[in-house]
Amino acid sequence: MDVSNWSCDQVASWLKENNFGDYVYLLCDAHRIDGQVLLTLSENDLKQQPISIPVLGDIKRLMLHIQKLQFDTAATNSIQGCNHTELYADAAAIVSNSLHLEQVVRQRSRHNHKPKESQSHDNPIIEDCDELNGTQSQHLDPEIWKTMLSFLYIFTVFLITSFVMVIVHERVPDMRKYPPLPDIFLDNMPYVPWAFEVCEMIGIILVTMWCIVLFFHKHRFILMRRLFSLMGTVFLLRCVTMLITSLSVPGVHLQCEAKYSDVWAKMKRTLEIATGFGMTLQGVRTCGDYMFSGHTVCITMLNFFISEYTSRQRFYYIHTITWVLNLFGIFFILAAHEHYSIDVFIAFYITTRLFLYYHTLANNRALMQKDSKRTKIWFPLFSFFESKCDGIVPNEYEWPLKWPSFLKMSKSEKVKK
Repeated sequence: MDVSNWSCDQVASWLKENNFGDYVYLLCDAHRIDGQVLLTLSENDLKQQPISIPVLGDIKRLMLHIQKLQFDTAATNSIQGCNHTELYADAAAIVSNSLHLEQVVRQRSRHNHKPKESQSHDNPIIEDCDELNGTQSQHLDPEIWKTMLSFLYIFTVFLITSFVMVIVHERVPDMRKYPPLPDIFLDNMPYVPWAFEVCEMIGIILVTMWCIVLFFHKHRFILMRRLFSLMGTVFLLRCVTMLITSLSVPGVHLQCEAKYSDVWAKMKRTLEIATGFGMTLQGVRTCGDYMFSGHTVCITMLNFFISEYTSRQRFYYIHTITWVLNLFGIFFILAAHEHYSIDVFIAFYITTRLFLYYHTLANNRALMQKDSKRTKIWFPLFSFFESKCDGIVPNEYEWPLKWPSFLKMSKSEKVKK
């Protein structure tokens, strides 16, 4: 029977069945606690006036039984699709992990009661059960116009970065006067001439994997907006660090003789770097852009996005592959003597911290609202791009294209065949 409909006599019977008969008069006769009130009791209610149960052990044991009733009631109402689920959500949250359990039940209930039309053969959806342990966002508007703005943002930042790379190239210290700085890793690692190309091939593999994830992910526009926002912010910070201090070249194999006579020559070189994505495989060779490593930023950011937006249970092998590629990519950057160890370390640290900070705020609406004023000042892009997201973006996948008409077959045609 539904606990919320229990009378005082039924609560008394329940107390006796669980060896709390000594408190029947206190709870049922003196304070008229029925089933509905029982579900709202907390440990403080039992400790304080007017109830004030004197024995601590009895308080703890009774509270455990009440919590079990609270959770069972919330679970039952969730499964039945009853409107009373929210009424008992707070009651089920008295214990630290009971809120987690109640959320799981509600999430599973939503999944079980989804309209069948949303799971048609033309648009199949695969649920990622990993996301049931958090609060799923209730507003998953793709906001394509914001995604376009984020693309313009990262496009502008890449142009600025390319121009800054031209400037720092001219400011790089003379190798004859300023030899490579001491570096623990580079001093003990022989120069490998093909290593940097291998690192860029690893980057291409990660980009391909990320494009596949985007193609099938249901919320691809939100994911793209987050990637563009984070990548643009990190590279904008990189522009500042490159301009502040000019480090000497990390390897004697680097040739940094080129100078650009006028503004037009600098602009032409800027376009060459931008169109070649700063990659050696595209024939782009630069100097002076050391603090911090842009290649490390790219492969690390791609690794984290692929790991975040694929299921940890179903695609654990993909996560292993991306982490192995990430670590080997960093190793090959150092083996090629294209960056100092500090360049790679700082790039990895900044990229991972910013990614985690962004997603911690995005996945926790309460934290986002608490820090809203500071966020608007220190992280305005986040406040703008995530204004409608109020929780975790679930990993749901779909076939994004409509099936060609000739592949569809009407029922009458099937009957004829």
